[in-house]
Amino acid sequence: MHQTARPHVLSPRSFDELLGGGGGPATVDMLRRSERSWRLLVVRALLDSAATAPPGPLPPLAEGWRLLSRAWAASEEAREAVESLLGYPAVGVWASHTLRRLRGTAQDDAPLWADTGHLHAIAAAAAVRAGLEFRAEIPVRHGWAVLPALGAMRVPGPADWDVTEVSASAGRVRIAGRPLEGPDWHALTELRAAGCTLLLDDTDPYRDLRKPGRVEPVAAAREWQELFAPAWDILRRTDIESARALAGGLVSVVPRPRAERFRPHSASSGEAFGGALASAPDDAEQFASTLVHEFQHNKLSAFMHLFTLYDDRDDRLHYAPWRDDPRPLGGLLQGVYAFFGVTAFWRRRVHVLGQFEFALWRCQTAHALRAIGSSDGLNELGRRLVAELTRRVEPWLDEPVDVRARGAAALAVADHRASWRAHHLRPAAETVRAHAAAWSRGEPLPLAPDTAPVPAGPYGGPRRGFDTRAVLLRWLLADPAGFAALRGDPGAAVTGALDEDVALVEGRTAEALHAFHERAVRGGDPDAWVGLGLAARAGADLAGEGLLAHPELAMALHTALDGRADPLELGRALAPVCPV
Repeated sequence: MHQTARPHVLSPRSFDELLGGGGGPATVDMLRRSERSWRLLVVRALLDSAATAPPGPLPPLAEGWRLLSRAWAASEEAREAVESLLGYPAVGVWASHTLRRLRGTAQDDAPLWADTGHLHAIAAAAAVRAGLEFRAEIPVRHGWAVLPALGAMRVPGPADWDVTEVSASAGRVRIAGRPLEGPDWHALTELRAAGCTLLLDDTDPYRDLRKPGRVEPVAAAREWQELFAPAWDILRRTDIESARALAGGLVSVVPRPRAERFRPHSASSGEAFGGALASAPDDAEQFASTLVHEFQHNKLSAFMHLFTLYDDRDDRLHYAPWRDDPRPLGGLLQGVYAFFGVTAFWRRRVHVLGQFEFALWRCQTAHALRAIGSSDGLNELGRRLVAELTRRVEPWLDEPVDVRARGAAALAVADHRASWRAHHLRPAAETVRAHAAAWSRGEPLPLAPDTAPVPAGPYGGPRRGFDTRAVLLRWLLADPAGFAALRGDPGAAVTGALDEDVALVEGRTAEALHAFHERAVRGGDPDAWVGLGLAARAGADLAGEGLLAHPELAMALHTALDGRADPLELGRALAPVCPV
């Protein structure tokens, strides 16, 4: 598989498209070709590192490489099939994970030969695609033999780790002597729509992006297909060029169990260009939004394989408006790039929930861009990317949205920012002492210096997601009848939600204020203090401004005063010097 090496060059147009958060089909094709080279470099490094590693019960890796090369050389059509397989997202995760194991920077319960020997499975899949006659041995993991991008055969046996034979002759492929057409074969499902096809990968051991996992055939593959076609239609009608680019870049979706409604989970990896992991979507629109989100990550990861945007020695942590944990600079860059795409997607949706998502993410993305733009960890190109995204996002802040959606988004924004402060910031001890002394003397509180993120302190980690009240708001806007059914036991549908949260988002301000106040008086937890601030602000009480601006200081001061100060009075005292 030798080709003359040529440098990868982005055209000026493609370069500008990517800096602006976009990228058409031609640009994505350039990224895909550059990722091929990146992938081959990792595989080459793996083979070099594995030269002295024992192959275990499998043949030497050189045999697998020869079969792969034979498939690649079989025909032009076979070459394209093999190239596609080498570019498969899970192959990238395999190569990177195994290379780390060989270099001693990663550990796994699997025997090393099962990881290195996965090359034989890749080669066998390539030979099947090329239509070769062959015999090969491949690993068996927990009773399954996997052919990447094709499927898996159940091979029961007494051992968790074993070896079995794959053979092809006269057009028939067999694994462990059984044909692929048999009941023990689980083929991958193709999600098909006019203009786009994705594999629903529930078998590859390296599909989970972080570490190898078990084969878990999805019983509800039909549900994914039923949602994919309308999701693709939404993408096409939203932005046909972006949809075509996505279709040319994304290859597979890794299904995960259904999450709570309005709380989907998804992920991607720079080692797996073309892949996205996603929980079963609530509906087609959510599915479309998830694909946009993860494809933005894919594009930026590929771009960052070609260009450096920041100093990776910068270990400072930052507020990320879409996560509960502080993020390093690289993670925040990934976030603003992804949520730029998410914001652009929801900007085209006119219903009230879509307007809420647009109002929420335009505000949070703009906030993060302003913060990251001042970071000295960015290099010139990184600053240019942030400036271009900011130039595009800022005008969206002035676009009109539904009044209910705007109010709900403002509440969700204030909630997340204050919750993050309450959990991740701690005022300096001298600041707390000075404020406590001023309070005890009946004097105005001094101006509080800002604080920096620190590891979880005496309040512990988050007891629930910072998006809990935002999820309740989505219920209220999108499904009023379903929201009404939450009353009495909201935590059954939205993990962490309490009755006072329901009262707050529903506008029963006095009821919510009383409940949060009672909790805060008793010392409370960060969620109670933030909830009190939100309820106070909804009731036009100046205490809300102080509590939301510096909940970490209000809590620390309350503790320092042995609970003698009323939480609302503390909020009012903090408000003049800590405006939101």
